Amino acid sequence: MVDKVIDLLNVQPSKTFVDCTLGEGGHSFEILKTCKDKCRVIGIDADSEIMKIAKERLKEFSNFVAVNCRFSSLDSALKQLNIEKVDGFLFDLGISSYHLDNPHRGFSFRFDTPLDMRMNRNEELTAEYVVNYYSKRDLERVLRDYGEEPFAKRIANSIIKNRPIKTTKELVAAISKVYPRKYKNSRIHFATRVFMAIRIEVNRELQELRTALTKSLDFLNVGGRIVVITFHSLEDRIVKRFFKENEGKGLKILTKKPLYPTEEELIENPRARSAKLRAAEKE
Repeated sequence: MVDKVIDLLNVQPSKTFVDCTLGEGGHSFEILKTCKDKCRVIGIDADSEIMKIAKERLKEFSNFVAVNCRFSSLDSALKQLNIEKVDGFLFDLGISSYHLDNPHRGFSFRFDTPLDMRMNRNEELTAEYVVNYYSKRDLERVLRDYGEEPFAKRIANSIIKNRPIKTTKELVAAISKVYPRKYKNSRIHFATRVFMAIRIEVNRELQELRTALTKSLDFLNVGGRIVVITFHSLEDRIVKRFFKENEGKGLKILTKKPLYPTEEELIENPRARSAKLRAAEKE
């Protein structure tokens, strides 16, 4: 959805943009390329490992700066750079292919690896801690509220019965023991929602998003824009509600309905099938 992002951000020379989810630097590269090196881009990411990849990719651009922090700390990052106003904030939420395809980070059940799931490996809370030390009530809450998992209660019980659980495969096995057989052949793997829920808990993703959206308004120039790509209903609900609550209070919604990837984009990147894009402008 790169073309839609560039268009909705209204990328032009002399403007300042913040890529709040830098990742491997794909969006930042497109912004810098579009404005012919004449705009400024600040890339924020909590993961210092993936930031190294982005910095190498973008080393030719002198007007790019990378900041290693959570995007909920965007205010501190901008103040540190003496930036008072910004013309566009981009949030590309969810988990990156880098994390899913990395066999050492514990995000994917495709690999038998220790449970981790931290975006920032300097943080203390890990997936292993959540799985092994959360109470039954808290485990059920995480699976129900963040994974929208219909079998949250029985899965939480199975996890507790099978403790200690140290690896992704052990967690999948605990889920499999109680997951109804008739749903196991679904297009979506039966462990997907559980892994997503634990990842969201470990990284406080929804709290981060609410905080960052609120802070971004304080730095946005008149005519500046917030563009957000979400990948599941909980994220999208937060963005939709935030835009709606601030509509007429200095914010104009540019996308009355979310935009979706084209068929061509889905062929190129099947993981984008659940992506939704929303945008708003400061009046």
